[in-house]
Amino acid sequence: MTAIPTNALTNDSFSSEDASSLYGVEAWGHGYFSVGSSGTIEVTPTDDLARHIDLFQLVNGLQARGIHTPVLLRFSDLLASRLHELRSVFDDAIAEHKYQGQYACVYPIKVNQQRFLCEEIRDLGAGLGYGFEAGSKPELLAVLGLTEGHDDMPIVCNGFKDDEYVETVILATKLGRHIIPVVEQFVELERVIRFAKQYSVRPRIGVRFKPGSRGAGRWESSGGMRSKFGLPVSELLKAIERLRDEDMLDCLRLVHFHVGSQICDIRQLKSAISEIGHTYVELRRLGAVNLDTVDIGGGLGVDYDGSQSSSASSVNYTVREYAADVVYRLMTACDDAKQPHPRIISESGRAIASYSSVLIVDVLGRSEFQADPDLDWVQKTLQAEEKRGEETPQPVLDLLNAFNALDTHEPLECYHDAIQAREETMSLFGMGYMSLPTRAVAERLFWAIGQRVIAFADADPDGALADQIGDLREQLCDIYFLNFSLFQSLPDSWAIDQLFPICPIHRLDERPTRRGILADITCDSDGKISRFCSTEGDEFKSSLELHELNEGEPYYLGIFLVGAYQEVLGDLHNLFGDTHAVHVSIDDDGSWSIGEVVEGDSVRDVLGYLQFNPGEIKKAIRRDMERAVREGRMPIEEGRAMLSFYDDGLDGYTYLE
Repeated sequence: MTAIPTNALTNDSFSSEDASSLYGVEAWGHGYFSVGSSGTIEVTPTDDLARHIDLFQLVNGLQARGIHTPVLLRFSDLLASRLHELRSVFDDAIAEHKYQGQYACVYPIKVNQQRFLCEEIRDLGAGLGYGFEAGSKPELLAVLGLTEGHDDMPIVCNGFKDDEYVETVILATKLGRHIIPVVEQFVELERVIRFAKQYSVRPRIGVRFKPGSRGAGRWESSGGMRSKFGLPVSELLKAIERLRDEDMLDCLRLVHFHVGSQICDIRQLKSAISEIGHTYVELRRLGAVNLDTVDIGGGLGVDYDGSQSSSASSVNYTVREYAADVVYRLMTACDDAKQPHPRIISESGRAIASYSSVLIVDVLGRSEFQADPDLDWVQKTLQAEEKRGEETPQPVLDLLNAFNALDTHEPLECYHDAIQAREETMSLFGMGYMSLPTRAVAERLFWAIGQRVIAFADADPDGALADQIGDLREQLCDIYFLNFSLFQSLPDSWAIDQLFPICPIHRLDERPTRRGILADITCDSDGKISRFCSTEGDEFKSSLELHELNEGEPYYLGIFLVGAYQEVLGDLHNLFGDTHAVHVSIDDDGSWSIGEVVEGDSVRDVLGYLQFNPGEIKKAIRRDMERAVREGRMPIEEGRAMLSFYDDGLDGYTYLE
């Protein structure tokens, strides 16, 4: 019989421009990512459009060097572009508004603490006047080590602070570092005063207050009066008096607030900046005349889905608009109060790091719901059951009739009949009135009907049928199995439903003919991605357009904008460790070169993280092997091979190779 249309899209002519539109590459790529004329994803990390890197060629080059997927690609030049863009937009806003203060960004290393990336930010940021933010004692120690020889690099210290944390800050001040402890709780101010006196230091002190303004989106609760950190206004005034009593009010140099990560709506930001501007001028009016810096915290968002909206995975403003609003509103508050314009510090880690990393994964295989019911098989199966005395139940006959009626009746009517019949077959099987082969026939018929209805919906010009079939497309789409761990490499996708742009990195001049969701290789049912960036005005789509898998050919997907948080939040679910990480630079002639290669975790590494001793495990296996040899269950050659296999496995990649 003729093959039935699958969940496929029609396979007519398809161009790179079509692929860019389908996957929204131009929308979320920010000019850094695009679809090239050869049907591959290209990375353009600088303003020179002639210099770009073909991701597919890069992955093939890494494979030839023995660096296998999954692999995280870090683009040093793209990181530099983000740092320079942030500097440029603030410099332009400062010049345009004749603002008298300066701007600096401090990179919060919690965003991504990988040493090589932090060192790149240090080296790139040194000439831009940038610095670091530390949110814990370990992060502070790391930052102090990173910034050796960079005494003028600003270091902002946030987070809970015990005696050891504060004492370290004061000692770093004596070393000559430009370091500012931010008081989050009143007790921390007492610690700062105590250690400052003990070591005869006049420290730079910052205070964080709880703003009345809140951000918008997923992290809006991190701002406002119920926020975790910061002093309420009453305690802020108490801190002023405490410093005055200790003759240390001149040490107050910075006021800080934070209204949430990934601020998606510019209106919330405008309100918050006005509030901190007025707080700054009021503190100066109350005697803090050396107060010269406003830290506006993080929050500069990333347009993950390319919708340029106020949805949680997007932003409705540009980086340039963000800078202009910050500068203008602070300037207005200061000019109205006749106070000097402060230095502006932002902690824009997400905006700096997100674009610079791309995770490349290979597809291992695919599971699909078959669209062809194979009517010959259906007939033979039902006949065999009848010979066993099993009469074909009416719901199965109804499914067969619904399938045969699809070409002459309304598809939606046939689909509704199929749903009813399927529910009845499940009830019959659950009560023991239907055999397993008959149930298999019913399921195969329902899948085929569903796939045909989806094909009709795809061909429907006004989209009415698609709106009426609900989640059928999601129920019957393929499952593509990817060689990675969601929990290790993309934890925000699992934990908070964060959307990340995902698309094939090659074959983009070929129309994708399948739809699927993505599953990782962990044994957890949550290890899947079933929400994807939408270019059609929806918040997300429930399946991704993908290609048929060609026998013997690799199929690679890129997961983009993963440079912030994903590496440092990952866990060892199923003992899948860190992936390989490769630092890539683009040369003057447009070719790419590899800098640092950070090899991913071996099995030995991840066992050690959890206090397993591979040597002791090997001894246990050797004892088992010797026992099997003595009892004649295993030849000595096989025992030796097993121990050798175990050694190779310990030193191998935790992912499939």
